[in-house]
Amino acid sequence: MKLPKIDYSWKQLGGDIFGGAIAALIALPYGLAMATLMGIPPIYGLFTSLISAPLTALLGRNPVLIGGTSTVTLPFMVSAVQQQGLAGCAKVTLVASVFMMIFSVLKLGRHISKIPPTVVSGFSCGIGAMMVVNQLRTILGIQPPAGVSWPSSVLGQLKAVSLYLGSAHWQPILLGLIVIACAFYFAKLNNKLPAPLMGVVIAVGVSLAFGMHEKEVGKLNLDIPPFMGFTWSPQEVFSLINEGFGLAVVSSINLLITSRVVEHFRGRHRPMRPSDADGELGAYGIANVVCGIFAAPMSVGIPARSLANVRCGGTTRISNLVHAGLLLLFLGLGSEMVSKIPLPALAGVTAYVGIMLLEWGTWRRLRRMTPVDSGAFLATAFATLLINAVAAVAIGCAFYLSRWLYHVMLARPRSAGVPDAGAALHPH
Repeated sequence: MKLPKIDYSWKQLGGDIFGGAIAALIALPYGLAMATLMGIPPIYGLFTSLISAPLTALLGRNPVLIGGTSTVTLPFMVSAVQQQGLAGCAKVTLVASVFMMIFSVLKLGRHISKIPPTVVSGFSCGIGAMMVVNQLRTILGIQPPAGVSWPSSVLGQLKAVSLYLGSAHWQPILLGLIVIACAFYFAKLNNKLPAPLMGVVIAVGVSLAFGMHEKEVGKLNLDIPPFMGFTWSPQEVFSLINEGFGLAVVSSINLLITSRVVEHFRGRHRPMRPSDADGELGAYGIANVVCGIFAAPMSVGIPARSLANVRCGGTTRISNLVHAGLLLLFLGLGSEMVSKIPLPALAGVTAYVGIMLLEWGTWRRLRRMTPVDSGAFLATAFATLLINAVAAVAIGCAFYLSRWLYHVMLARPRSAGVPDAGAALHPH
């Protein structure tokens, strides 16, 4: 019997390895930070990626979409953890996962996938700007005074950066700029090169050569904290249904919009098939059930990791599996090597991906776009940056809803059979 030909080249394998590697590097500090903000042991932020990646790689519809802990889930996770600790994290994740699978069965994902392209572009632009702003503190090496917490809002961060700009240091700025400049240079030289990863390697070399002592990723501990388990009471079920439903809605919208942005970034401007959107929700619902069992936070699509994966050459599901495998390897065998990577270098990778997301082509076409299209793009971009992803998508779609209602109102008198002036003057 003749075996089927596998259409997978060594070149694709190299791209998937490089893409998965840079995604894993970005996941390290980001996952640890997200778990800390949620109030749970930092290692659980990485367990989300380790647990969900193999499942979403096998069951998901977007081959290069990489999941993990996200700021969009933060309010729900913080609330659950404050009430019940690690058990609250497990419970709300499990409830939200069930709702995601229900959304998939009811085929609700296909409606989210119909969001207009200008809203998707605006979301991409807002996320990109947010990624750049979030890295300014690390790239500039700003250290606020003792006892002063760093704000979480974008406007608050910009204000804090301007306030403490005098404490910036040239070493982290140099390392961040080296990564960004090298990434752009190598990407222009050959778009198949793992440009951001090469920038990180060069930045690490410069740091070692000149004896820079910037804050590093640090040694990581893979010890799993004890999970105490949990029980369900009738009162908790009703409160968790509300929180779980809200978390599922926010996660589903963020997941499918991020998937659209990733496809747009890959140069595929056609919307995903309806069944793909529904299937993506189902895949992440199943993956998050497993995350909840192990008390890991909710997993959704992460733009920074997914787009860095694409930019470094990732093209297939293998890149997602490599991301999880290398993440586990970094935590175990390679923790000493990874611990020496300066945080400004990783911040430079995220900032580079953010700059790529700023939709420069849309800004150039802005004056030629219709008022509704340009308004939807701008409103979505700024709302993503200043409010949140779900509100931004709703605001952007409201422009098209308003236009539709306007046309309906104009057409109503004629369609309702209202006689015109000629008919009134010449009755039959």
